[in-house]
Formats: sequence, structure tokens, C-alpha cells
Amino acid sequence: MTAPHSSLEIERKYDADADTPLPDWSALPGVASVGEVEVRELDARYLDTEDAALARAGVALRRRTGGPDAGWHVKITVPEGKQELHWPLGDLPADEVPAPVVAAVERWARPPFAPIARIRNQRHAYALTDADGRLVAEFVDDRVEAEAAHSGRVTAWREWELELGPAAPADEIAEYFAAADALVFAAGGRIAASGSKLARALTS
Repeated sequence: MTAPHSSLEIERKYDADADTPLPDWSALPGVASVGEVEVRELDARYLDTEDAALARAGVALRRRTGGPDAGWHVKITVPEGKQELHWPLGDLPADEVPAPVVAAVERWARPPFAPIARIRNQRHAYALTDADGRLVAEFVDDRVEAEAAHSGRVTAWREWELELGPAAPADEIAEYFAAADALVFAAGGRIAASGSKLARALTS
């Protein structure tokens, strides 16, 4: 398995009702074009230790299929957002965590790891680009169904995410998200009640 790809996610999450119309992202500063929708069928299985050592450290471990970044992911909460490490799926059985992934989380937790949730998501993704075609942000409209392993409880909700891209104004992030908030509120959305899909799946 190759070395992981590392990226920093800076994003804002929103809740929306089933019939809430999409925000008018063409009104977001710096956005010249809203791309055509890309539909992705995502299926993620999250794992942790019996004593939830990863969750307590603000770390999520998952194996996800579907979409352009299918693979193993480790997401680490940092002050700026989420640091994500990504490895390809490889050819191991789905329930076996690859050694490089285990090594990446060993400062917080050691095997055995067990499933804690399965989250399936129909994602509608839109690229928001500037006049030069550079990515300002990606907006996704998610229809989520989650099952908590410990209880078998199934929950469903609709969620929006706006993740900043390379062309976003790095020195004006708070102002940029404030502008995004205004567009979401105008459409009928609201700030997400939970900081992550996993946390919502386990506590709803």
C-alpha cells in the first residue's frame, strides 16, 4: 500500500429539510460558475476500539467505497479543520485494517478495531469555480442513512457541506463562511446540529 495522501479540510456543515431548495451559490463572492451536478453513491464503515479511544482523541477511521476518494481515511481534528489521510482500498478483506492505517492511528489507539457505524450517502456535488476556472469551494447536498452498530438504530437526514478549495481566500475564511451562512439561511437551511455524520449516527 502506498504512502497516504494528506489534505486539510476546511468546511462548514448545514442541516436542511428534505424539500429545502439549494442556495444560490453564484452569489458567493469569487464564484463565477456553478458546475454541473456529480452524483456519488458513498458507503462508509467506521471503526474504533471497544473503549472509543479514537473518538475521544477526535479521530475517525473509516473504509469508504464510491466517489473519487474511495479508500481508507483517517480524519484528525485540528484547530484549522480536519486533517485527512487517505489510502487506496487495496485488496485486503473489507474488515481488515491495513498495517499503514493501523500505524497512522497507533498514537491514539491499537487494534482490535470493530465496526461502530455504517453511513450510506447519496451525494450531489457541485464545483464552485472562479473566473479562471479555479476551485473556490465544493458544495455537496447529502442524503444520509446511518446505522449505529451497537444499537442497530437507523437514522436518516439531509446535510449540506461547503468545503473550501485552493482558490478560496485563505486570509478571510471567517468572512467567507459568514457570506455562505447568509445564502444558506436565505434558502431555508441552518447550521448543522452535529459536527460530523459519525457523531450524529452514534448519538441521534
